[in-house]
Amino acid sequence: MNGQIAKLIGGRLVVAALTLVFVAVVVFVATQLLPGDVAQAILGQSATPEAVAGLRTALGLDQPAAQRFLAWLGGMLTGDPGVSLVSRQPIGPLIGTRLASSLLLAAIVAAVAVPLALAIGITSAVWRGSLYDRAVATATISVVAVPEFLVATLAVLVFAVHLHWLPALSFIPANASPLQVLRAVAMPVLSLTFVVVAQMARMTRAAVIETLRSPYVEMAALKGASPARIVLRHALPNAVGAIANAVALSLSYLLGGVIIVETIFNYPGIAKLMVDSVAMRDMPVVQSCAMVFCAVYLLLVTAADIAAILSNPKLRHR
Repeated sequence: MNGQIAKLIGGRLVVAALTLVFVAVVVFVATQLLPGDVAQAILGQSATPEAVAGLRTALGLDQPAAQRFLAWLGGMLTGDPGVSLVSRQPIGPLIGTRLASSLLLAAIVAAVAVPLALAIGITSAVWRGSLYDRAVATATISVVAVPEFLVATLAVLVFAVHLHWLPALSFIPANASPLQVLRAVAMPVLSLTFVVVAQMARMTRAAVIETLRSPYVEMAALKGASPARIVLRHALPNAVGAIANAVALSLSYLLGGVIIVETIFNYPGIAKLMVDSVAMRDMPVVQSCAMVFCAVYLLLVTAADIAAILSNPKLRHR
């Protein structure tokens, strides 16, 4: 690795760290602006103002916002996000259990969506202008235009209500077998994969087409290289960075879709925990969940940038 590549990667990491700090400020301010009060939510509407004020003092909500932000940020940096205001349980283990469920869901979606989308996108780019390419373009545009909640609702109506193949709610028992786990996550995976594949395939197709129009690819074609050799030896190696960006951006789309899907199917993931915590105004849990989502998004985008830097032949051979 030469000095320029190391400098570029270091710059990306510094930008990611600064962005995460900025996001922490935005998340804290945004949660403070949400209407409602956790003390009122715990005690109920019939609670007296004195009781609400006493509980706010006990929970530390009467402290200045700047002081609470610094204490929360320090805890996040040291791996101790604090205690839930509602359940009084440590937030770290609470999020860890839910995060494992969400990561399981994301891993299955990625394992299904990435190979399928790359195959569709690359073949569509190679056979661009054909009937297959036009059919793929029409299908992907149609799928991208469909919101996740509609896909999830249709999946429930078809596979749970009419066919009775899959459960409508994603309940995973503690001693569940692999088959039970697959049945429980089947419809959330189907709903997320449906849209992610379409987005990733479109972005992959655009990246490969741009590479196929490069002068060195045209030169290889003029020298008599076969179409397979042109794609495998010349186009794809130089499109790794763009394809990595397409994969990272498409997978980061899961962060938004997973909130809707986990809520519809009652899947016990971190997104469902965040939605429930918003309803209870449990702001430390909401803030911690939001930071996890932002950190994962930054990790995916930064990894894609680093892959683009490492795959750039001009930088590798300089």
